[in-house]
Amino acid sequence: MSTLKLPYLAEPAVLYQQIEHGAVAPELIIIDVGSAENYARGHVPGAIHLPYAWLVSGAPPAPGTMANTDQLEKVIDHLGITPQSHVVVYDDDGGGHAGRLLWTLDLIKHPHMSYLNGGLHAWAGDGLPLQTEPNQPQPTRNQYQWDFAARATKDDILAELGQSDFAVWDARNPTEYRGENVQALRGGHIPDAINVEWTNLLDPGQNLRIRKDAKEYLAKHGLTEHQRIVTHCQAHRRSSLTYLAGKSLGFNIRGYDGSWGDWGNDPNTPIDAP
Repeated sequence: MSTLKLPYLAEPAVLYQQIEHGAVAPELIIIDVGSAENYARGHVPGAIHLPYAWLVSGAPPAPGTMANTDQLEKVIDHLGITPQSHVVVYDDDGGGHAGRLLWTLDLIKHPHMSYLNGGLHAWAGDGLPLQTEPNQPQPTRNQYQWDFAARATKDDILAELGQSDFAVWDARNPTEYRGENVQALRGGHIPDAINVEWTNLLDPGQNLRIRKDAKEYLAKHGLTEHQRIVTHCQAHRRSSLTYLAGKSLGFNIRGYDGSWGDWGNDPNTPIDAP
C-alpha cells in the first residue's frame, strides 16, 4: 500500500510538497501525457513522458478503442508502476490525455492514483518550477488481473438504453451532437444522450482546473450521482476528462472507448439527429 496521502484531484502545491519531501519512484510516479515538444520545454520535476498513442489501438473505424491488454501491460511495466505506486498523471491540454491513462489504470484496479488538477497549465500558472531534463522510468514486471467494470461497450449501451437510472454523457461539442459536424459514417447522437461538452467542466480562470461547482453544474443538465452514466466523445479522449471528473464527484461512471467512431460507423445503431 502506498504511504502517500494524495487526493484523486491533487493540487499542484500538494504534489510539489511531496516532491520537496523526497518522494520518488516507485513510491511516487508522475506521468506526463502531453506532447513530447512541451515535455522537452518543461515538465513537472521527476515526470516521465508517455506518448498518448501507446494507450489506444489507433485502428479505424474506432481508433480510440483501448490497445490490447498485452500492449497495455507492457506500457504499465515500462513506466515502472507497481501495485504500491501512487501514480500522478497530467497533460498539457485540459486533462483528456491524462484521464485516458487514469481510466486505463482503473481497468487493472490500480489503487493509488491522482490527476494533477489543471495539469501543466495549473502547475506553471502557480509559479512552480519546471524541469527540462528528461526522466527515465525504472521498468518493472507485474502480474495483471483485468477488470472492465469501468469500460462500456456498444452492446452494454444498447442493453441499457431507456432505463430510468441510465444516462449517456456526450462530451463532444454541440455541432457534433446535433449531427452538423459529422466525424463518422453517420452524425447525430445516441438517443436521449445528454450533451455537456468536456471543456464546460474546466475553469479557464483557474488554469483549467475542474470547476468547483461541477456537481451542481452537471445536476442542472441532468447528470447526478444517482445514475449509471456512460460517457463518450469521438475517440474517448475528451470523455476521459469527463470520466475522471465524474469519478472525482463520486459518480457511477464508465467510459465508452469505442465512442462515436464505433457507434456512428455502425449502420445498425440507433441515432437521434435533430
